Amino acid sequence: MAAQHRLVFAAGRRIHLVEQGAGPLVLLVHGFPESWYSWRHQLPVLAAAGYRAVAVDVRGYGRSSKPAAADAYRMVELVADNVAVVRALGEESAVVVGHDWGAAVAANSALLRPEVFRAVGLLSVPYTPRGGPRPSDVFAQLGGGGGEEEFYVSYFQEPGRAEAEIEPDVRGWLAGFYGALSGDTMPGPGAPDPHFVGSGGTLRDRFPVGRLPEWLGERDLDVYAAEFERTGLTGALNRYRNMDRDWEDLAAYDGAPITQPSLFVGGGLDASTTWLADAIAAYPVTLPGLVSSHVLDGCGHWIQQERPDEVNRLLVDWLAGLPAT
Repeated sequence: MAAQHRLVFAAGRRIHLVEQGAGPLVLLVHGFPESWYSWRHQLPVLAAAGYRAVAVDVRGYGRSSKPAAADAYRMVELVADNVAVVRALGEESAVVVGHDWGAAVAANSALLRPEVFRAVGLLSVPYTPRGGPRPSDVFAQLGGGGGEEEFYVSYFQEPGRAEAEIEPDVRGWLAGFYGALSGDTMPGPGAPDPHFVGSGGTLRDRFPVGRLPEWLGERDLDVYAAEFERTGLTGALNRYRNMDRDWEDLAAYDGAPITQPSLFVGGGLDASTTWLADAIAAYPVTLPGLVSSHVLDGCGHWIQQERPDEVNRLLVDWLAGLPAT
């Protein structure tokens, strides 16, 4: 069965998705700055293994709705979108798998709506329960506190600021951003960290140039660039602009574990894995239903695209072991 593009409507919103296969529903949620296309290697494999694989364009991306209000991109809204997609597809429950921001959306979907999401797979970004200080205060300290460097999440906060860097050359910026976080093209030890902006500079100043990562062909880059050239980056960046709102919205879930069967796969060279090593170590408490956890040596951030065969095998094996629907 070939992959099919669909638009579903729920609660006044439009969600574009790509669907392949028949069987238990597996909902795939991408991160920043990607689209449904980041799951292109998983859709046919999951379909062949007997699953109904569905990759969405998250709100603000691709052909999905792009509300104007910044607070429309808060976590509880994205969880509601996932529930609405499951219902619009005529299903009662699903396994949800996410990468990058999609991992956080998947985790919170499982946390807030356990009756809908029976299992959760997290790629690249570990589960970190809500808690601690206000996120903006934490991020403000990561650049050293003296103003010499600014963490990229803080850089993304002011509406229009990052857009002004990215949108004049979307394709070139994406190529650099993907390269900066890929295992085969990321800056070496001792080079300026591309997660930070130097005083008066831009993120792009620290991106590698001249070579695409092995996983990213020119056509792949064209697909991503064409979408963001059409939509702009504001919808995607608005996810970062809601982290304090999420902290407030989810106060009742402070420290809450996710108890459904879960899977984690990270990249050994990915800052999300190394910086959040304590979160991975806490999985016996925070993910008591964890079936397996894997860190792929030499792999960067774009894990299901950098290592599709390994990730597909881990996903299929994990799905096969889940309780029947």
